[in-house]
Amino acid sequence: MSTASFFMPVVSLFGANVLNELPDRVTSLGGKKPLIVTDKGMTQLGYTKQVTDLLEAAGISYSVFDETVPNPTDENVEQGAKAYQANQCDMLISLGGGSSHDCCKGVGLVVTNGGAIGDYQGVDVAKKNLPPFIAINTTAGTASEITRFTVITNTSNHVKMAIVDWRVTPDLAINDPALMVNMPPSLTAATGMDALTHAVEAYVSTGANPITDACALQAMRLIAEYLRVAVARGDDLEARDRMAYAQYLAGMAFNNAGLGHVHAMSHQLGGMYNLPHGVCNALLLPHVCEANLMAAQARYADIAEALGENVYGLPLREAAEMAIVAIRCLSEDVGIPATLSELGVKESDIEEMVKHAQLDVCAVTNPRKLNDQEVAAIFKAAM
Repeated sequence: MSTASFFMPVVSLFGANVLNELPDRVTSLGGKKPLIVTDKGMTQLGYTKQVTDLLEAAGISYSVFDETVPNPTDENVEQGAKAYQANQCDMLISLGGGSSHDCCKGVGLVVTNGGAIGDYQGVDVAKKNLPPFIAINTTAGTASEITRFTVITNTSNHVKMAIVDWRVTPDLAINDPALMVNMPPSLTAATGMDALTHAVEAYVSTGANPITDACALQAMRLIAEYLRVAVARGDDLEARDRMAYAQYLAGMAFNNAGLGHVHAMSHQLGGMYNLPHGVCNALLLPHVCEANLMAAQARYADIAEALGENVYGLPLREAAEMAIVAIRCLSEDVGIPATLSELGVKESDIEEMVKHAQLDVCAVTNPRKLNDQEVAAIFKAAM
């Protein structure tokens, strides 16, 4: 019988306007001067001010680092760590989507453990806890606000470094759907498909267990029901709320079960071309599912049912294939590009991406062992 561990924040808050609890939560964690790690978009849209207004009203000092970039880099983390130290901060608040959360985790690793962020690539390398850490989420996809995963791009070789460490799990996660209603349709679609990929990969992962299975399946059901609505009507607060729960459940699943080759390969696309992570996942997901089908037919049949397909009476193989049909239909409905070529990916780079994908920590729990030729074939099929 295998053993299992389960990681998640100590406290998570859900529901419209729960952001208002932020000052009390900062105080309860002992923070005197948090560094708010976010991006220019959050500042321009007024979200950063919304957070700082709450802190100012409660008499809490703060500093803002809003230089986070999409697919945050080692240099980005170094800049944030310098801001933390220069402003004598004692706490972290991340505001935004996966990039802000990941950059903030990187900052926390460096300011408490020293060295450079690249020193922490791998699993549970850090020796010291991060400062008190609150993650405020504004997208429904990455679940980085609750996970022990951090992905940072190495600027020297354009490879995404996967850092998996229980110490980077935030102390408090805030998912307020009122912060998500202004997400544009394209970002809603990309982040939603990212969440679906988390759920699917976790469910077929070799590290899956009954707890992660329950989280993954419910995430899929919610995504199947609410993602199209959230893309079509961004101000639908119920759809935003349910997608916030869906991505959180998917995060609970993959945070503990692991992922697979979709993410191992997607990381290379993000590192080499700086492409949106959710879009890369959505494009690769059906192709990796086809490659993995032989290793987990019963599980893919479950996925098909969770995504709303009627598989009653179908032979197992046909039922499993319906999962791929459902994924492709959802991806098309929400406007995900059809091929990697549309995103500027070149076949000449596949060999290099395969090499790094095979070394990615996410590949370890893929349900089927794929060799270099098989991974290359998936990239080419997605072109």
